[in-house]
Amino acid sequence: MEQDYKRILVPVDGSKEAEMAFRKAVTVAQMNGGHLDVLTVLDTKQFIGLHGGMLNGDVIYQLSEDAQKYLNELKEEAVKDGYPEQEIDIHVRFGEPKTVISQEFVEEYKNDLIMIGSTGMNAVTRLLVGSVSEYVTRNARTDVIIVRTDTDNSKI
Repeated sequence: MEQDYKRILVPVDGSKEAEMAFRKAVTVAQMNGGHLDVLTVLDTKQFIGLHGGMLNGDVIYQLSEDAQKYLNELKEEAVKDGYPEQEIDIHVRFGEPKTVISQEFVEEYKNDLIMIGSTGMNAVTRLLVGSVSEYVTRNARTDVIIVRTDTDNSKI
C-alpha cells in the first residue's frame, strides 16, 4: 500500500537528529507534492528560574526571537534547495513539546505525517524524563516516522 502524505510536520530543536529529520522531511514533501510545517516548541518549564521564579519577559522574548531566526534559516535552506516557499510554514509554540507535537498541533493543522528526529538522550535521561520522539510515537494521532539517518540513509 502506498501512502501519499500531503501535510507533513517536522518538529526541530536545533539538534543534529532534528536537522536530519528536517532535511528528510523536505525530500518526502517534495516527492509527495506536500506542504511542510516546521515547528519549534519552547518548553514552558524552561521559563522557571533556578529559585522557582519566572524568567523575565526579555529572556522569554529573546528565546522566541532566536527560535524564529532558526526556523527562518531552515526555511531558507529548503527554498534554496528548490522547495517552493509557499509550501513551507514555520511555527513557534509555547507549551509541553510532547503534547503540542503529538496532539495539539496535528489536530489544528491536520498533518497526516510527523517526521521527528530520534532522541540524542542517554538511557538514564530517557528513563527519568522520557524522550519526546518516544512519546510522540506512542500518542500521535497520525503516522510518525522516526528519522535516524540522513537523506542518503547513512547513519551519522
